[in-house]
Amino acid sequence: MKTYSNFIKKVISNYIAGSLIAVFGVGSVFIFSTISISSKEMLLLFGIMLISFLCMIASDVFFLKFQLTPIKKGLLHDASFEEIRKAFDEVHRFPMRTIFRINIPHLFSFSLPGFSLSVYLYQSGLFSFPSYYMILAMVGAILIAGMHSVIEYFLTTSSIKPLLYDLRKRALMLYDQDLAQPSKIYTSIRSKVLFTAIYIGIFPLLLFSLATQVHLSEAAADMTQEYWSWAAIVMFMSIAFSSFVCFLLLKDIGEPIASLEKGMRLVKKGKYEYRNEVYSDEFSRLIAGYNQMLEGLKAKDRINSLLTESLFRTLAMTLDAKDLYTAGHSIRVAEYAFIIGEQSGMNKEELDLLKKTALLHDIGKIGIKDSILLKDGRLTEDEFEEIKLHPVIGANILANVEPASAMAPLIPGVKYHHERYDGKGYPEGLKGESIPKFGRILAVADAYDAMTSDRPYRKGMPVSKALSILREGKGTQWDPKYADLFLEHMENQGYLGEEASS
Repeated sequence: MKTYSNFIKKVISNYIAGSLIAVFGVGSVFIFSTISISSKEMLLLFGIMLISFLCMIASDVFFLKFQLTPIKKGLLHDASFEEIRKAFDEVHRFPMRTIFRINIPHLFSFSLPGFSLSVYLYQSGLFSFPSYYMILAMVGAILIAGMHSVIEYFLTTSSIKPLLYDLRKRALMLYDQDLAQPSKIYTSIRSKVLFTAIYIGIFPLLLFSLATQVHLSEAAADMTQEYWSWAAIVMFMSIAFSSFVCFLLLKDIGEPIASLEKGMRLVKKGKYEYRNEVYSDEFSRLIAGYNQMLEGLKAKDRINSLLTESLFRTLAMTLDAKDLYTAGHSIRVAEYAFIIGEQSGMNKEELDLLKKTALLHDIGKIGIKDSILLKDGRLTEDEFEEIKLHPVIGANILANVEPASAMAPLIPGVKYHHERYDGKGYPEGLKGESIPKFGRILAVADAYDAMTSDRPYRKGMPVSKALSILREGKGTQWDPKYADLFLEHMENQGYLGEEASS
């Protein structure tokens, strides 16, 4: 709770300093330098301000305690995740609620007692200045409260950061959940800049207008209506100018931010797109840093891709090494499957997944007895039934590999590469396009390599004969689309089936 204690101290010190400056600094200077009053009246006004200040403090303590309750709960040792999350949200909203607290309960707790006491003393004959000065004082109090809230907002925004770090850390440690949500905006830059710029432009002008009105009254100049008509025009022009300049500033700031946000969304999708915008301010460094980050990510992706491909090839070679007669089978199947996928118009990401699936398509044979897997001769019916389990075993192996999201796209091809297009395959007897796409492609690639590779009990058949069998079996054993794509490729390479050559 040390972080919370430091936060409270910071909030209180900022608040007291801001209030003293606003009430006894700007407020008292505005009153005592604008109107001419006696020493007795000055002392009475100072007393009213002190009483009003104490009322304001009491009101603020009450509302501050109310605002801090959910934050304090989230920092307790036995706090639930929901309490921590709520505290995190409340801390984020604390600066905006500080503005509300200063402009509503804070303002009324100061103004109402002050106004009431001033009216009472005026009716008692202790004040000799014009009665409408009290109305002007109320308007001045509103302006000063606004000034105080702007300053307090930025001071509070800085002081909440340690609390946010602490709450985020607690959620990660206790519940393994990150509270930071990149997409959640509690206060937009547009609102902060617009409100601050307009208030900074209008505050001194209004304060000056009020002070000038008092001086004109004391000088007995009967120009009130004409003066305020002029003042309204000046204020309207000031608001219009402040809003326009603020719009231009926001546009200037918003463009690079929007560009970086777009880039980050693309990075999340795995797409690295450089930002080519050119700026003359600090955003130029930010854009350059972003592009350097992309260079680093691309380099790491290249290394990870090489390592992953090497790992998959190593696993495939390790599996093939169990049987010298099928050595290189998985790598060749991957090459044939890649050809079919490329001919079918697959994108780079799909081709990469297809290649990985092909390299691991027979990984389930790890779970088959060597006496069956390495048998020198034809298998019995029971032995073949056991061999038919290897697609399901392979799928189960991959389902237990982390991260699961990376393995999930490979499982359908591994599990269903022995299904037939006519529904007579295994393990589930799927038919037609109900067989996953990778399974249909691997069925063609696997069968072709099996037919053209040597076995202990037979020699591999000629390429021309294997292609003829593929042609005859398309639409029954193999998907006609993928079989035709492979046949077309092989024919373009100069290989012809027996029927085609005769």
